[in-house]
Amino acid sequence: MNALRIVSPGVLSLLQDFGRFGQGSLGLTQGGPMDGHSFRWANALVGNPLNSTVIEHSVGGLILLAQSPCTLAVTGAALALSHNGQPVPCWQALHLKPGDELALGIFSGGLRAYIAVTGGIQVPPQFGSSATVMREGIGGLVRKAADNPRQHLAGQKLQANDLLPLATAAVQVTAAGSSLPTELTKRSLPGQTALTLRVIEGYQASLFSACQRARFYLNPYQVSPQSDRMGYKLNGSAIHCSTRQLLSEGISYGAIQIPPDGQPIVLLNDRQTLGGYPKIGNVLSLDCWQLAQATPGTEVHFTPVSAEQAHNALQLDAARFERETTIFCALASASQEC
Repeated sequence: MNALRIVSPGVLSLLQDFGRFGQGSLGLTQGGPMDGHSFRWANALVGNPLNSTVIEHSVGGLILLAQSPCTLAVTGAALALSHNGQPVPCWQALHLKPGDELALGIFSGGLRAYIAVTGGIQVPPQFGSSATVMREGIGGLVRKAADNPRQHLAGQKLQANDLLPLATAAVQVTAAGSSLPTELTKRSLPGQTALTLRVIEGYQASLFSACQRARFYLNPYQVSPQSDRMGYKLNGSAIHCSTRQLLSEGISYGAIQIPPDGQPIVLLNDRQTLGGYPKIGNVLSLDCWQLAQATPGTEVHFTPVSAEQAHNALQLDAARFERETTIFCALASASQEC
């Protein structure tokens, strides 16, 4: 069987593809990788399509055992990575033989790492995606219930001795799967510097006075320990809305809710699908990816941008990723030819 075995799941390990979209009317949220930058690079480094299923691992302690030959890559948080007890770098493809062990140490920067395997982790999609959302009990591995073998459970974190099925293609070494380090993938992790989040104001911004909006943009906030895959609560200068009686409506990725205590909450991948708190705007998705790596205490600032500026930032990021992956694949192919 082509598979990876979980020796230790560490603090929290979940299976994620790029997310579950178009199911909000059923009450199902997006899920998917909290750090999309690291997710897509993990897949690119092993030659996978963008939407291939990977492991999203938080905080550290994950240990994997190869049951068959495979090529994988670890991206995201800063951590000590070892292959059969020997240190190896992240952000490059690694080739494992049957019986090889890969261990992720406790993170020294950031919160989340991504482990991609050539060919992807093969789990059946549920409502169009393999993304694990624990609150909804959907996605990831499907297990038989311990007390009722006829009952099957999904939406759970990975556990010791779980077997992750791999595609037959996982034993093949592709050009992009060459063990080639690259500086193209590197970036500073939040916590090393203050984080600035770009905000596209929504129609409810008019419910906040000019004084309240100025307070929101001029004062720093800190990431609260009350932060998870659902959203990041921030502590700082409280702001208040002119009304608290709003109809519940759909919640978008990156929406900034202002609850009665005035402390902003940036809603992320596992957010609720409906909410009635006022929203001053939306954080640009590229900046949500960085926020997802921010540890408690990280300083956060908000800055307004127009819809046109946000669109340009997204287009430039997509073009940069395409250019850098093309360069990386060319370097990997040249290395194999040599």
